[in-house]
Amino acid sequence: MDHFTYKQGVLHAEDVPLTEIAAQVGTPFYVYSTATLLRHYRLFDEALDGMDHLVCYAMKAASNQAILKTLGDAGAGMDVVSGGEYARAKAAGVPGERIVFSGVGKTEAEIRAALEGGIRQFNVESEPEMDVLNRVALELGTKAPITVRVNPDVDARTHAKIATGKSENKFGIPIARAREVYAIASRMEGIEVVGIDVHIGSQLTELEPFEQAYQKVAELTETLRADGHDIRRLDLGGGLGIPYTRANSAPPLPVEYGALIKRTLGHLGCEIEIEPGRLIAGNAGLMVAAVVYVKSGEGRDFLILDAAMNDLIRPAMYDAHHDIVPVQEPAAGIEQRAFDIVGPVCETGDTFARQRMMPPVPPGSLVAFRSAGAYGAVMSSEYNTRPLIPEVLVKDDQFAVIRARPTIDEIINRDSVPSWL
Repeated sequence: MDHFTYKQGVLHAEDVPLTEIAAQVGTPFYVYSTATLLRHYRLFDEALDGMDHLVCYAMKAASNQAILKTLGDAGAGMDVVSGGEYARAKAAGVPGERIVFSGVGKTEAEIRAALEGGIRQFNVESEPEMDVLNRVALELGTKAPITVRVNPDVDARTHAKIATGKSENKFGIPIARAREVYAIASRMEGIEVVGIDVHIGSQLTELEPFEQAYQKVAELTETLRADGHDIRRLDLGGGLGIPYTRANSAPPLPVEYGALIKRTLGHLGCEIEIEPGRLIAGNAGLMVAAVVYVKSGEGRDFLILDAAMNDLIRPAMYDAHHDIVPVQEPAAGIEQRAFDIVGPVCETGDTFARQRMMPPVPPGSLVAFRSAGAYGAVMSSEYNTRPLIPEVLVKDDQFAVIRARPTIDEIINRDSVPSWL
């Protein structure tokens, strides 16, 4: 469910017509719904009711300060994967005890900053990383709380580029070596083992891969406890998918996911952490663009938009689908035509959809890309010297620009020309 609906013939974000935002900020732009963000966070929180738990928003999905503060003020923790994301979370007012640091390539500088600023735990991905954590913690006279990310060799049945739990992926330590690695960690004076971490991928649309992974984690928990380790926290990652097309069946609901966690891991008495990102932010955001030209080609027609692959790269990168709808509600039964929907970047890959059925959308009209809140603005770039597009947050009948569009001069002035030129 989201809070983007047609009212009086115009698509609204909550109680704000998208045409009003477009008139003030120009197109293209991203727009997020506060009500949807909070609803999706609370669905996860409620799904784990009765268990000691923390929902840590995976902020790589959408990391604008306004989004982080909205969720942080509601009680969410944050899952960060870089020093920059850690700094963003702290700047949004999220305390260190609610920040989890994931990622395979944490640098010494990032580790030091997190230990000095406060951290809930590091999800350790390798033995060399654990060595650095131990050394930096000892230098600072503290202990680094860790979980070890185990790779359970489970097929997440998702896109190859976002699967993370198979043996050939770069993530984590093979689960078969977990006892050995935990034994090493227990001998390090700068390390405090607090639990186990697992994350098998993103955009999962069925529960069975989660169940396979969590059963392995349950067995490992009991084994490690028998070895003398105080396993009191299980970080289960994120990855629950969203319905990118309304024509397809919906992925499992958070309440079903929560029931699976309780069934497979509830008997262990561990604190549970989950790290949803896409399901919290994905359907909470739209990208709105304007039609620049309607072009007739050889055997096909094109809708050329003022948005491009640099603004929303998911279709080019993952062959991802986004429903694209007119902002002005089409009349019931109106005839539709097939279009290739493209942007102005000089690459054939700058294609959002091929042979998509659309009602009439003449030049100047607005279209909205649904389910664009996750991995949209955060993956955008200034390719072709196209400015990053604005982000807008809506709450009820109010809206605010939460990232402004830079001017061309601002982009150019970031460059430095050497003195010899």
